[in-house]
Amino acid sequence: MEIIKEEIPALTGKSETPAVRCIGVRKYFRAVHAVDGIDLEVRTGECFGLLGPNGAGKTTLVEVMEGLTRADEGIVEILGYRWGSRDDRAFRDRIAVQLQETELADKLTVEETLRLFRSFFTRGHTVDEVIKLGELEEKRNERVHKLSGGTKQRLALACALVSNPELLFLDEPTTGLDPQARARVWAVVEDFKLGGGTVMLTTHYMEEATRLCNRVAIMDHGRFLAIGTPGELIASLNGREIIEFRVLGELDQELLAGLPGVKAVERKNESYSLKVLSIDVTLHALLNAVDKSHARIDRLLTRQATLEDVFMSMTGGRLTDE
Repeated sequence: MEIIKEEIPALTGKSETPAVRCIGVRKYFRAVHAVDGIDLEVRTGECFGLLGPNGAGKTTLVEVMEGLTRADEGIVEILGYRWGSRDDRAFRDRIAVQLQETELADKLTVEETLRLFRSFFTRGHTVDEVIKLGELEEKRNERVHKLSGGTKQRLALACALVSNPELLFLDEPTTGLDPQARARVWAVVEDFKLGGGTVMLTTHYMEEATRLCNRVAIMDHGRFLAIGTPGELIASLNGREIIEFRVLGELDQELLAGLPGVKAVERKNESYSLKVLSIDVTLHALLNAVDKSHARIDRLLTRQATLEDVFMSMTGGRLTDE
C-alpha cells in the first residue's frame, strides 16, 4: 500500500501554532530504533491517533512528546515549547496525561481524589466543574475501591482534566471497558475537543480511532506507514467493500482474482475475503463461479471496509511484539 502524503486539514478558528511538532525525531535503545525519523504536526483542536502493533514505537514517541524521555535526534515542540528549560514545571500545567491504568487511593472518595489532584496545579477547573466534566455527580461521595472499571476510568480522565489542559495525552483509555462505559469515556473526550482541547490518542480499538480522531497515523518499527483521516486511509485500500465467505468444496483462487471488480483475494482455510470495488458488480459473478465449480457457500457476509482492514493490511495483523 502506498504511503499517504497529505496536507494537514485546516481547522477553522484554531491557532496557527501546531500543538505538536516533530521533525526528524529518533530514539534508540542500543541497536533498536524505537522511533526512527518521525515528522509530524498536530494542529490545535484536533484529535490525532497513533495506531500500531505493540512494539511499534508508539509509547516511546509519546513519552518523548510528554517530556519523559529525551530524543536522541530531532526537534520536538509541544504547544510551541521545547523541553529542557527551567520552565518545565510551569509548562506541565498546560498538558495532561491519562494512562491505561491509573493507581488511585482506594479509601478516598471521588471528590477527595479530585481535590488532591487539583492541589498539584497552580491553575485549572474547580472540583465541581471537573466532576461535571467527568459525569461523576452521582459518584461524588463514593470511595474509589467501590467504583466500576468504567467509572474509575472516567475519574482518571477527570484527574487529568483538572488543570484545564490544552493538550491531553490518552494511552489506551478504554481498554477492558464494556461498550457502555467506553461510550461514556468517548463523550468526555469529545466534550474536551469541543472546548478547543487537543488530544493525542494511542489505541488498539479501530472503532475508537474512527469515532474520535480527525487524523491517524499507522506506525510500525518506529516509522509511520501512513497518515491521514480515517476516510482517506480506508479509501487507499484496494477495494472499499469486502465480501467474506466460507465455501464447502474447492475454488480456484486465480478464478476469484479474475472476477469483475476484485482487487485482492485472501484465503484462510475454507474462508475467503475479497476486496472489491463494488459488491453489486462482484457478487453475481462470484455466485456463478462457485456454482460452476460445484462448490457451495456455507456463509457469506458483505460489508464496507474499515480502519481495521487498513491496519491489518499494513501491519499483517500484528498486535503483539515479534
